Amino acid sequence: MTIAAAEIIRLLLLTSVFADVTGSADGLTGFNGSGGTITNPTPGAGGFNDANPIPGGEYGFEPFLDNERTWFIRIVGMLILAGATFAVWRLVNSPWGRVIKGIREDEDAVRALGKNVFAYKMQALIIGGIFGALGGVVYALPSSINPGVYVTSLTFFVWTALLLGGAATIFGPVLGAIIFWVLQAFLSNVLPQLVSSGLLPFISSIQASTIRFILVGVGLMLLVIYRPQGILGDKKELTFVK
Repeated sequence: MTIAAAEIIRLLLLTSVFADVTGSADGLTGFNGSGGTITNPTPGAGGFNDANPIPGGEYGFEPFLDNERTWFIRIVGMLILAGATFAVWRLVNSPWGRVIKGIREDEDAVRALGKNVFAYKMQALIIGGIFGALGGVVYALPSSINPGVYVTSLTFFVWTALLLGGAATIFGPVLGAIIFWVLQAFLSNVLPQLVSSGLLPFISSIQASTIRFILVGVGLMLLVIYRPQGILGDKKELTFVK
Protein backbone atom coordinates (compact mmCIF):
# COMPACT_ATOMS: atom_id res chain seq x y z
CA MET A 1 0.00 0.00 0.00
CA THR A 2 2.82 2.41 0.84
CA ILE A 3 4.55 1.90 -2.51
CA ALA A 4 1.24 2.15 -4.35
CA ALA A 5 0.40 5.44 -2.61
CA ALA A 6 3.86 6.80 -3.39
CA GLU A 7 3.45 5.90 -7.06
CA ILE A 8 0.08 7.66 -7.18
CA ILE A 9 1.60 10.83 -5.74
CA ARG A 10 4.59 10.63 -8.09
CA LEU A 11 2.43 10.24 -11.18
CA LEU A 12 0.14 13.06 -10.09
CA LEU A 13 3.08 15.42 -9.69
CA LEU A 14 4.28 14.50 -13.18
CA THR A 15 1.08 15.74 -14.77
CA SER A 16 0.84 19.12 -16.48
CA VAL A 17 -1.43 20.40 -13.69
CA PHE A 18 1.58 20.78 -11.38
CA ALA A 19 3.99 21.91 -14.10
CA ASP A 20 4.42 25.35 -12.53
CA VAL A 21 5.47 23.77 -9.22
CA THR A 22 7.35 20.59 -10.12
CA GLY A 23 8.21 21.17 -13.77
CA SER A 24 6.24 18.03 -14.65
CA ALA A 25 8.33 15.41 -16.52
CA ASP A 26 10.90 18.05 -17.51
CA GLY A 27 11.89 18.67 -13.90
CA LEU A 28 13.10 21.91 -12.38
CA THR A 29 15.46 24.31 -14.10
CA GLY A 30 16.67 27.82 -13.48
CA PHE A 31 17.06 27.51 -9.71
CA ASN A 32 20.67 28.73 -9.94
CA GLY A 33 19.27 32.06 -11.11
CA SER A 34 15.85 33.39 -11.94
CA GLY A 35 16.73 33.72 -15.62
CA GLY A 36 18.93 32.15 -18.26
CA THR A 37 19.81 28.49 -18.18
CA ILE A 38 21.27 26.09 -15.65
CA THR A 39 24.77 26.29 -17.11
CA ASN A 40 24.53 30.02 -17.82
CA PRO A 41 22.10 31.62 -15.35
CA THR A 42 21.30 35.30 -15.47
CA PRO A 43 23.38 37.18 -12.86
CA GLY A 44 21.67 39.53 -10.45
CA ALA A 45 18.43 37.55 -10.49
CA GLY A 46 18.59 36.57 -6.83
CA GLY A 47 19.40 32.92 -7.50
CA PHE A 48 21.89 30.58 -5.89
CA ASN A 49 24.84 31.86 -7.93
CA ASP A 50 24.27 35.43 -6.75
CA ALA A 51 25.13 34.32 -3.21
CA ASN A 52 28.57 33.19 -4.38
CA PRO A 53 31.22 35.36 -2.66
CA ILE A 54 34.09 33.87 -4.69
CA PRO A 55 35.40 36.20 -7.44
CA GLY A 56 35.19 34.95 -11.00
CA GLY A 57 38.04 32.84 -12.31
CA GLU A 58 39.59 29.40 -11.98
CA TYR A 59 41.05 28.12 -8.72
CA GLY A 60 43.01 25.06 -7.63
CA PHE A 61 45.38 22.80 -9.51
CA GLU A 62 44.99 19.87 -11.86
CA PRO A 63 42.95 17.71 -11.61
CA PHE A 64 41.07 19.99 -9.17
CA LEU A 65 41.08 23.13 -11.32
CA ASP A 66 37.56 24.57 -11.57
CA ASN A 67 35.74 27.86 -11.79
CA GLU A 68 34.22 29.83 -8.94
CA ARG A 69 30.74 28.33 -9.44
CA THR A 70 31.94 24.75 -9.06
CA TRP A 71 33.97 25.60 -5.97
CA PHE A 72 31.01 27.39 -4.41
CA ILE A 73 28.82 24.33 -4.93
CA ARG A 74 31.51 22.12 -3.38
CA ILE A 75 31.87 24.39 -0.35
CA VAL A 76 28.11 24.54 0.19
CA GLY A 77 27.90 20.76 -0.16
CA MET A 78 30.70 20.22 2.36
CA LEU A 79 29.06 22.60 4.84
CA ILE A 80 25.74 20.80 4.51
CA LEU A 81 27.51 17.45 4.95
CA ALA A 82 29.36 18.67 8.04
CA GLY A 83 26.17 20.10 9.55
CA ALA A 84 24.19 16.94 8.84
CA THR A 85 26.92 14.71 10.30
CA PHE A 86 27.10 16.82 13.45
CA ALA A 87 23.31 16.78 13.80
CA VAL A 88 23.21 12.98 13.44
CA TRP A 89 26.01 12.62 16.01
CA ARG A 90 24.08 14.74 18.51
CA LEU A 91 20.85 12.87 17.84
CA VAL A 92 22.42 9.43 18.18
CA ASN A 93 24.04 10.34 21.51
CA SER A 94 20.90 11.98 22.91
CA PRO A 95 18.15 10.29 24.95
CA TRP A 96 16.03 10.30 21.80
CA GLY A 97 18.75 8.42 19.94
CA ARG A 98 19.03 5.83 22.68
CA VAL A 99 15.29 5.19 22.43
CA ILE A 100 15.61 4.75 18.66
CA LYS A 101 18.43 2.26 19.18
CA GLY A 102 16.33 0.42 21.73
CA ILE A 103 13.45 0.22 19.25
CA ARG A 104 15.82 -1.28 16.70
CA GLU A 105 16.98 -3.93 19.17
CA ASP A 106 13.63 -4.78 20.80
CA GLU A 107 10.66 -2.51 20.26
CA ASP A 108 8.43 -4.58 22.55
CA ALA A 109 10.75 -3.86 25.47
CA VAL A 110 10.72 -0.15 24.66
CA ARG A 111 6.94 -0.19 24.40
CA ALA A 112 6.79 -1.88 27.82
CA LEU A 113 8.68 1.12 29.24
CA GLY A 114 5.84 3.40 28.17
CA LYS A 115 7.41 4.85 25.03
CA ASN A 116 5.30 5.57 21.95
CA VAL A 117 7.17 3.43 19.44
CA PHE A 118 5.09 4.58 16.48
CA ALA A 119 5.75 8.26 17.25
CA TYR A 120 9.50 7.66 17.49
CA LYS A 121 9.49 5.77 14.20
CA MET A 122 7.64 8.61 12.49
CA GLN A 123 10.08 11.15 13.92
CA ALA A 124 13.03 9.12 12.63
CA LEU A 125 11.35 8.85 9.21
CA ILE A 126 10.78 12.61 9.02
CA ILE A 127 14.33 13.43 10.11
CA GLY A 128 15.71 10.98 7.56
CA GLY A 129 13.55 12.62 4.90
CA ILE A 130 14.99 16.03 5.81
CA PHE A 131 18.54 14.75 5.37
CA GLY A 132 17.53 13.15 2.10
CA ALA A 133 16.07 16.46 0.91
CA LEU A 134 19.31 18.26 1.78
CA GLY A 135 21.21 15.64 -0.21
CA GLY A 136 18.86 16.23 -3.13
CA VAL A 137 19.59 19.95 -3.00
CA VAL A 138 23.32 19.33 -3.28
CA TYR A 139 22.76 16.72 -6.00
CA ALA A 140 20.73 19.16 -8.10
CA LEU A 141 22.88 22.29 -7.79
CA PRO A 142 25.67 21.39 -10.28
CA SER A 143 23.27 20.98 -13.23
CA SER A 144 19.55 20.24 -13.19
CA ILE A 145 17.06 17.76 -11.80
CA ASN A 146 14.24 15.75 -13.36
CA PRO A 147 12.33 12.57 -12.46
CA GLY A 148 14.42 10.50 -14.86
CA VAL A 149 17.52 11.05 -12.72
CA TYR A 150 16.17 8.91 -9.89
CA VAL A 151 16.58 5.52 -11.50
CA THR A 152 17.01 2.16 -9.78
CA SER A 153 20.80 2.24 -10.11
CA LEU A 154 20.98 5.42 -8.02
CA THR A 155 19.13 3.67 -5.19
CA PHE A 156 21.56 0.76 -5.27
CA PHE A 157 24.52 3.17 -5.36
CA VAL A 158 23.30 4.72 -2.11
CA TRP A 159 22.82 1.30 -0.53
CA THR A 160 26.29 0.24 -1.65
CA ALA A 161 27.89 3.32 -0.10
CA LEU A 162 25.98 2.70 3.13
CA LEU A 163 26.98 -0.97 3.34
CA LEU A 164 30.56 -0.18 2.39
CA GLY A 165 31.06 2.38 5.13
CA GLY A 166 29.01 0.56 7.72
CA ALA A 167 25.35 0.68 8.67
CA ALA A 168 24.34 1.99 12.11
CA THR A 169 27.37 4.30 12.14
CA ILE A 170 27.74 8.06 11.89
CA PHE A 171 30.78 8.43 9.67
CA GLY A 172 30.38 5.11 7.84
CA PRO A 173 28.05 6.40 5.09
CA VAL A 174 30.35 9.39 4.51
CA LEU A 175 33.43 7.18 4.15
CA GLY A 176 31.51 4.67 2.04
CA ALA A 177 30.31 7.39 -0.34
CA ILE A 178 33.85 8.73 -0.77
CA ILE A 179 35.33 5.29 -1.47
CA PHE A 180 32.49 4.31 -3.79
CA TRP A 181 32.79 7.54 -5.79
CA VAL A 182 36.57 7.16 -6.11
CA LEU A 183 36.20 3.56 -7.31
CA GLN A 184 33.49 4.52 -9.80
CA ALA A 185 35.52 7.43 -11.18
CA PHE A 186 38.69 5.34 -11.30
CA LEU A 187 37.11 2.40 -13.11
CA SER A 188 35.16 4.59 -15.55
CA ASN A 189 38.41 6.24 -16.66
CA VAL A 190 40.95 3.41 -16.37
CA LEU A 191 39.02 0.59 -18.06
CA PRO A 192 38.36 2.47 -21.35
CA GLN A 193 42.03 3.51 -21.41
CA LEU A 194 43.13 -0.11 -20.99
CA VAL A 195 40.87 -1.14 -23.88
CA SER A 196 42.13 1.62 -26.18
CA SER A 197 45.75 0.71 -25.39
CA GLY A 198 45.15 -2.94 -26.28
CA LEU A 199 45.65 -4.36 -22.79
CA LEU A 200 42.06 -5.63 -22.71
CA PRO A 201 41.49 -6.86 -26.28
CA PHE A 202 38.63 -9.19 -25.35
CA ILE A 203 36.16 -6.37 -24.57
CA SER A 204 35.06 -3.24 -26.41
CA SER A 205 35.12 0.33 -25.15
CA ILE A 206 31.34 0.25 -24.68
CA GLN A 207 31.61 -2.92 -22.60
CA ALA A 208 34.40 -1.34 -20.56
CA SER A 209 32.11 1.50 -19.52
CA THR A 210 29.53 -0.93 -18.15
CA ILE A 211 31.77 -3.65 -16.72
CA ARG A 212 32.54 -1.36 -13.78
CA PHE A 213 29.03 -2.03 -12.50
CA ILE A 214 29.77 -5.75 -12.55
CA LEU A 215 32.98 -5.18 -10.59
CA VAL A 216 31.14 -3.03 -8.06
CA GLY A 217 28.49 -5.74 -7.70
CA VAL A 218 31.10 -8.44 -7.13
CA GLY A 219 32.83 -6.22 -4.58
CA LEU A 220 29.53 -5.67 -2.78
CA MET A 221 28.89 -9.43 -2.61
CA LEU A 222 32.36 -10.03 -1.17
CA LEU A 223 31.79 -7.26 1.35
CA VAL A 224 28.50 -8.76 2.52
CA ILE A 225 30.10 -12.21 2.83
CA TYR A 226 33.38 -11.33 4.57
CA ARG A 227 32.60 -8.04 6.33
CA PRO A 228 28.85 -7.47 6.53
CA GLN A 229 29.23 -4.72 9.13
CA GLY A 230 31.18 -2.53 6.68
CA ILE A 231 34.45 -0.70 7.19
CA LEU A 232 33.49 1.25 10.30
CA GLY A 233 30.62 -0.95 11.44
CA ASP A 234 30.55 -3.00 14.63
CA LYS A 235 29.78 -6.68 14.33
CA LYS A 236 27.85 -6.55 17.58
CA GLU A 237 25.35 -4.18 15.97
CA LEU A 238 24.30 -6.89 13.52
CA THR A 239 22.15 -9.45 15.26
CA PHE A 240 22.34 -11.90 12.34
CA VAL A 241 26.16 -12.08 12.50
CA LYS A 242 27.54 -14.61 14.97
